[in-house]
Amino acid sequence: MRLAYQPPYDWAAMLGFLSLRAITGLESVEAGVYRRSISINGCHGWISVAPGAGDWLDVGVEVSDAAVLAEIARRLRAMFDLDAQPGLINAQLAADPLMAQLVAARPGLRVPGAWDGLELAIRAVLGQQITVVAAIRLAGKLVAQYGQPLATPHAGITHLFPTPEVLAQADLATLGMPKARGRTLSGVAQALLDDPQLFEPKASLNDGVARLVALPGIGDWTAQYIAMRQLREPDAFASGDIGLINALAALEGGPVSARQLWVRAEAWRPWRAYAAQHLWASLQRAD
Repeated sequence: MRLAYQPPYDWAAMLGFLSLRAITGLESVEAGVYRRSISINGCHGWISVAPGAGDWLDVGVEVSDAAVLAEIARRLRAMFDLDAQPGLINAQLAADPLMAQLVAARPGLRVPGAWDGLELAIRAVLGQQITVVAAIRLAGKLVAQYGQPLATPHAGITHLFPTPEVLAQADLATLGMPKARGRTLSGVAQALLDDPQLFEPKASLNDGVARLVALPGIGDWTAQYIAMRQLREPDAFASGDIGLINALAALEGGPVSARQLWVRAEAWRPWRAYAAQHLWASLQRAD
């Protein structure tokens, strides 16, 4: 398939984001190509995504039922933020002189989405109060222990992501995490079984966040992160995120509080999720 987008598109930034968070057994990033296993309504397979020769992404799909191709395309458009309008977004953000510098440096930056809502929520909970590397290591153990094995021609892709039915019943603390976090993970899986629309977009950002923070163990940071990447809320913004605070402090040359970041972010509405992505990207450049 060819999935078109409005240029510019910062494929290097998108691939870097996905590569840093690639779960062993589930995903791989190699030679500029992203691959992963997929499961839709009991139909299993795998996909590959790479930049095309024009303003599109080239997608390879191997599945047993062509009826799921439309759903695959829909999910990938969200995951790779292909419906974004960079001209509109950048013009609004650039009204802030600081953000104007970041936009000029990376005009094609997108907000990475997720293939699946439960998978993204599990990633977000695993990432609470630990590093990305540590969270991905735990996610790899979860996939290996609870995911269904899948035979593929790609050495790095060996399993499907675990189903909510399996995760809801599992004692995930055995993977090496606090018992409370394990209960949160199982609780999120059960909540999805109880409400299949849990990770679908709601009437507003506030509605979506409110539904998520009502779940035990899900705070505002996790809810905003899920809203940004799964609900595709362009104004989602976790003002308490230490990375965002550190990025703004580094760019402005002085200490910044969560409250100060929140106030500053008012100028970035309704595209605060993209502003957050620019701030995170600025930290990577500094490294």
